[in-house]
Amino acid sequence: MIFSAPALMRALTLVAACSALLATAHAADRKPDAVIKTKSIEARVFLDDKVKVDAALAADCLIEGKKWIDKNAAEAAASRKEDPQFFRDGGWDFERKYAVRSVVADRYVSILRNDYMDTHGAHPNSDVNTVLWDKAENKRISIRPFFAETADNGAAMKAMVKAVIASLKIEKKKRDTSETATDEWFKSVEPSLLKIGAVTLAPSTDAGKSSGLTFHYPPYAVGPYAEGEYVAFVPWETLKPYLSAEGTRIFGGARPKGDADEPQ
Repeated sequence: MIFSAPALMRALTLVAACSALLATAHAADRKPDAVIKTKSIEARVFLDDKVKVDAALAADCLIEGKKWIDKNAAEAAASRKEDPQFFRDGGWDFERKYAVRSVVADRYVSILRNDYMDTHGAHPNSDVNTVLWDKAENKRISIRPFFAETADNGAAMKAMVKAVIASLKIEKKKRDTSETATDEWFKSVEPSLLKIGAVTLAPSTDAGKSSGLTFHYPPYAVGPYAEGEYVAFVPWETLKPYLSAEGTRIFGGARPKGDADEPQ
């Protein structure tokens, strides 16, 4: 059977719509891995299936997630006690999701931790952070082992900041938001492991390798709320002069086509 171009487009659109509905339904049926539901708040934590494959990693994320919902439940209860009218339309709504972004050298697992928070303000808020997990040691680590030195204001950190800001400027140009590509908005990106931004190992076209670092910024971090989240990519070639032996081992290849366009 041969379809005309308009008919084919309608069919493809219908297939896409059905797929989206099925995906939404599947997500709605999924049970949280931790939950609190009171008059003051409903807070949930989800671990994706790739996180659950590693029992130690899953347990670590779940412990952190439970502390997060307990803390926010206490704050919601206190806020409700102080001002019950603020909760007349219902309690706060919080959600945290842990998802695997990459696995490098069958050892280093990069996790994205995305938070959603609705406290009945002008708009809901969101946050993004990351976890770098060492499967061999069963613990969280930083990117420090991949570099010869990572001292605050050192050569490696300054090179990273320069590359991050260059990447953010390119992304802002793509979004037609170049007017906020200013030192004022970038001042929070500092040459320090603790202040440069939440980082993950980017996937690579070379199996088992990382193509570089991706830095993840929530709304307000490097631009107004309306601009949403930003992801800055620093290719491993930029980092090459500063790599340790382990960094040289795990980095290589190129960023996969489309990685920058996918949710990270």
